[in-house]
Amino acid sequence: MRTAVFAHRGSKANRPENTLPSFEEAMRVGSDGIELDVHLTKDQKVVVMHDEKIDRTTNGKGQIKTYTLDQLKQFDAGSWFSAKYKGEQVPTLVQVLELLSDYPGVLNIEFKTDRNVYPGIEARVAQLVDRYRANLPVVYSSFNHESLIRMKKIDPNAELALLLWERLADPWRYTQQVGATAQHLWQPSALSETAVQLHEHGIKVRAWTVNKPKLMQLSFEMGLDAIITDYPEVAIDLRKSYEKAKK
Repeated sequence: MRTAVFAHRGSKANRPENTLPSFEEAMRVGSDGIELDVHLTKDQKVVVMHDEKIDRTTNGKGQIKTYTLDQLKQFDAGSWFSAKYKGEQVPTLVQVLELLSDYPGVLNIEFKTDRNVYPGIEARVAQLVDRYRANLPVVYSSFNHESLIRMKKIDPNAELALLLWERLADPWRYTQQVGATAQHLWQPSALSETAVQLHEHGIKVRAWTVNKPKLMQLSFEMGLDAIITDYPEVAIDLRKSYEKAKK
């Protein structure tokens, strides 16, 4: 089985994460999937950013939920990474979905509801996905598994993935109980017998965040369903070399 390459927060290694340029680069290099994170603003708009605070990746401070979208758009979300991206804004999910409207790969949307609950975020995201990616692959993930259960009630056909640091006893049982079809595991947990157990029960395994070439290689050898990486271009090139050597 070919291991897919998912771009973590876009092409995070060489673009400001979770911005339009990062997603453009992820598409350019041929990523099989793109992972991003969503929050709600004070006025209930879905925006794309990893942290619940804007301090690390903008020139502002405070929590996303305390700002309206218009206020959030005033901050610079690119200069922290490079002067080349000065003036880059925090994107809305709508903007990203419009950018990826023809992207055939998997869009992995992570609900960042493990610290802030954001009531109603699942329904808002589902409405947007139905509008912009109705016939294209989407998987929802979260460390807050209640968010995934809510998503399943909204859309019984939604593909869900449990985000986990740790390995579980009988990992397939809990996965099936939630209604998920995949586990997104921290790489030490993914690169273990847990992957074999999950595969035996038809559950996909995607490892995060796989940035070292030797761990990428090991993921390919183990037949993981995907790796989520900050270096999608590196991973894709390494996979080509691996597949060529196998032939």
